[in-house]
Amino acid sequence: MSLRAALVLALLLLTSPATRAHSPAVEQRLPTIGPAPEFTLTSQDDAQVGLRAYRGKVVAMTFIYTSCPDTCPMLTAKMAQVQDELGSDFGPKIAFISITVDPERDTPEVLKQYAQMFAVKFAGWAFLTGSSGEIRDVTRRYGVFVAKAPDGSVDHTALTSIIDRQGRLRVQYLGVRFDPEEFRRDLLSLLDED
Repeated sequence: MSLRAALVLALLLLTSPATRAHSPAVEQRLPTIGPAPEFTLTSQDDAQVGLRAYRGKVVAMTFIYTSCPDTCPMLTAKMAQVQDELGSDFGPKIAFISITVDPERDTPEVLKQYAQMFAVKFAGWAFLTGSSGEIRDVTRRYGVFVAKAPDGSVDHTALTSIIDRQGRLRVQYLGVRFDPEEFRRDLLSLLDED
């Protein structure tokens, strides 16, 4: 086979539809679960904060409690790492919300102290609480199981939800062992969608 024929064959193989279909440049959109349930709760600054105020931003929302001995600090630390890696997009374009599942103990002041331990940037991250009924309603609508133990600990589903700029629930991560780089990429991918 001549050099010219080999080059033509290589070019045909590189431009075939099967090759293009596996190109890493072709990205898939995240699925849409449905409209994110609305809520209004109280922030670490004792201000009323509603999910509707975040329209136009990509939101990552999780459920924690400040006296949690294991999964909540791990999840908050992981999100703080991603917060830093998002750079200038964090705050103006991407926001985080952490909602307590222990509103009796997690007052706005307690939530603020907890957040400060993780070097949270409050310009882009709200820690929310409310009445027991308000928290029960939000956890139920987001599919988070919550049960208080006699010793005061709270058993709950570790669920992180990503909401797009139009207020649609797009994906949920179960547990704390998800890949922070995949999480960061998912957040950024929603910035490019209409």
